[in-house]
Amino acid sequence: MIQPNRPSAFPGSNRFAHLRPTTVFDSYWRFAAERQAIFFRRLAGMPAPWTDDPILARHRFTNAYRAADRVSQFLIREVIYGNGRSQTPSETLFRVMLFRLFNKIETWQLLEQHLGKLAWDGFDSKAYDRVLTHAMAQGAKLYSAAYIIPPVKWSGGDGVKHRGHLHLVQTALSGDVADTLTQARSLQQVFAILKQLPSFGDFLAFQLAIDLNYSTLIDFPEDSFVVAGPGARDGIAKCFDNAAEFAAEDIIGLMHDRQEREFERLGLSFQSLWGRSLQLIDCQNLFCEIGKYARVAHPDATGVSGRSRIKQVFKPDETPLPAWFPPKWGLNDHLPERQPRPTRLL
Repeated sequence: MIQPNRPSAFPGSNRFAHLRPTTVFDSYWRFAAERQAIFFRRLAGMPAPWTDDPILARHRFTNAYRAADRVSQFLIREVIYGNGRSQTPSETLFRVMLFRLFNKIETWQLLEQHLGKLAWDGFDSKAYDRVLTHAMAQGAKLYSAAYIIPPVKWSGGDGVKHRGHLHLVQTALSGDVADTLTQARSLQQVFAILKQLPSFGDFLAFQLAIDLNYSTLIDFPEDSFVVAGPGARDGIAKCFDNAAEFAAEDIIGLMHDRQEREFERLGLSFQSLWGRSLQLIDCQNLFCEIGKYARVAHPDATGVSGRSRIKQVFKPDETPLPAWFPPKWGLNDHLPERQPRPTRLL
């Protein structure tokens, strides 16, 4: 189990001079270091178990880097860049929206199995609906439980969730959203554009902005903008006694800026992603994960979610861990040679 120590204050930072860290604060950094170590152990092909931490060994947690997660990896390799997929703005937006609205690999694979390569060119919402409706009738779950995707209310809709989302994709791609995104000057502007889509709140708009930023459609620093989701706010409340006195996004920025000093203070050897430090989105996600971890490691820590158990159990998979990152990051030359690559990039 990750054992916390009471952290020091934040010297030299008048802005956060009164921010009071709890014992969970140290666990945040220890969790990040150990979860990243697990990623590299699996990447190297080491056999399980990959950690001595009983909580990390028993329960499922995301990677320290969002882009290294299983679903994000599928999005990057297969949905965005895989098998000669077009990189035009409309095609990229179509694929990323379609995938993330369901956020489930199996749903994407189901559609490809029945409809072939998924593309905006030739998109037939009725054909997609038939596949999804049949699968749902057979008991398939179309949506991931990772986070809630709100339904879309639209004139002529019948309340079936996936039809609303197919309608949303049709509406967004029939308009000028893709072209507008290419003219955005910042990640925050991308977020603002996406938030105008029906049913898109802060959290979903930000997640989709990060997804699109993996592609060639836009290219902004991941450390330039962040939005705190509900899970992150829970973790922040557990890491700081008086978190409510500060903006959640400012606290995420503090963690981003202090990461090297905090790892050094705790004597932790954090192995970055080949020189790419934790970005704002990663620090945000780590707050979500430490919020879950603390339910077991620090049961007395008070958050805002009210949850006391970790539902998802980790099931070890000895299959070699695949990894592939956006080419513009310049990281893929560091991967083991056995790693699969997309068939062809356009």
